Amino acid sequence: TLPCLPGARPCIPKDFGHGSLVCVCNATYCDTLDPLVLPAPGSYVKYESSKAGKRLERSEGRFQSSLRTPGSAAGGWRCQRGTPRHHGLSRGLPAGLLLTLNISALYQHVKGFGGSLSDAAAMNILKLSRPAQDNLLRSYFSESGIEYNLIRVPMACSDFSVRPYSYDDVPDDYELKHFRLVDEDVKMKV
Repeated sequence: TLPCLPGARPCIPKDFGHGSLVCVCNATYCDTLDPLVLPAPGSYVKYESSKAGKRLERSEGRFQSSLRTPGSAAGGWRCQRGTPRHHGLSRGLPAGLLLTLNISALYQHVKGFGGSLSDAAAMNILKLSRPAQDNLLRSYFSESGIEYNLIRVPMACSDFSVRPYSYDDVPDDYELKHFRLVDEDVKMKV
């Protein structure tokens, strides 16, 4: 296992044509991020990736404090294009767009962020050398990466499987007496 290096390591872009750039991640190198730090109240940190080659480019800014959020008696934060105090976020907003964050209205709790581990993804990861696997997984799950903390695993096959399969093909087996995981689950995902 390779040590986790502190501090950001820049993306080394590789062009696959058709306007697609990816960052090189192999047995000896993978780009990393500085550890994430929560911004102070009223501030934000934005990470931006683009087709033009930006890879989680970091910028910071401050929201404009509002005494009253439209449609609410509570306060909030506002960001409007063209306001000089809004470095970063406002530059990418269409003219006239106003973003309002109503801090008194909470609709959901975010448990985390992640992705899907399909058969195809697992097969490709397993084809890498062990050091390349370590670097790739660190880039997703570590503090020097994007810090995924959730993974979705499809139940049985999906359109990213090399063959169709299920966990119980015996008709009328309502008690699932013939339920079995398959090699794709045991060797690649569980």
